Amino acid sequence: MRCFVLSLAVFAGWVFSAVAHSEPPALALAGVYEKGVNLENYYVSEKLDGVRAYWDGEQFWSRGGNIYRAPEWFTEDFPDTRMDGELWMGRGRFAELSGAVRRQDPVDESWRQIRFMVFDLPGVDQPFADRVAAMKQLLVPSPSPYLAMVAQKPAEQHETLMAALDQIVEQGGEGLMLRRGDSLPHAGRSDDLLKVKKYQDDEAVVVAHLPGEGKFAGMLGSIRVERPDGRQFNIGTGFSDAERKAPPPVGAVVTYKHYGFTSTGLPRFASFLRVRADEPEAASLMKD
Repeated sequence: MRCFVLSLAVFAGWVFSAVAHSEPPALALAGVYEKGVNLENYYVSEKLDGVRAYWDGEQFWSRGGNIYRAPEWFTEDFPDTRMDGELWMGRGRFAELSGAVRRQDPVDESWRQIRFMVFDLPGVDQPFADRVAAMKQLLVPSPSPYLAMVAQKPAEQHETLMAALDQIVEQGGEGLMLRRGDSLPHAGRSDDLLKVKKYQDDEAVVVAHLPGEGKFAGMLGSIRVERPDGRQFNIGTGFSDAERKAPPPVGAVVTYKHYGFTSTGLPRFASFLRVRADEPEAASLMKD
């Protein structure tokens, strides 16, 4: 039984509607914060190292258009309201989380350790500052032990933001997120949503495996990847031994980190982070 249904009901001045999509809607994507941005109208929150998920009122959609098959008991007390957020196990547990949520047959023991951390209500056509207030009224206290709101607070000056970033990173976190308080819900990448990290990250498609040498003989040495603009480069660091023995398949979308760009425009010191969690190729490997 859903104990917190808000179907076509007016709640605290906002309209929440029960919805179900035949395909996932487009999502807001983050740009990169740079010093000089006027922080006066932004909210700041922790950037969770989880799996992006969109709750449409009935099920979870991945960013790539796949369905995450959560157990029925996990979502039974969720509101019938569109919510954007992260499936999360805690800091430093992305690999474990990714394996759990990609399974076609969910494992209860794994899902009991997962929470859906909500950072937006895309169905509320109001500025983000109002959506923060709406999230608090919807999710604090939470109607489910598996559902929570990501804490949001007004951002301050650059130095304070950098101090907060240092603290989060020291505690094992990934970074921070900034959301413009007067921004309305919309899809695509813009300065309304910014990520604040010690490094930059991006995505590319694996086009080839290059063999290792020396201590990596017989394993992966590096992957050759292609950016959206068609330029290719190699990534040879960031892999565990297990990943070198079973590397990301050709065609997979991988996330890599880097520290700016070289004079030729390629990522500087690119290092592998992970295969994107909603990759169909990766999902097929998790079938029981």
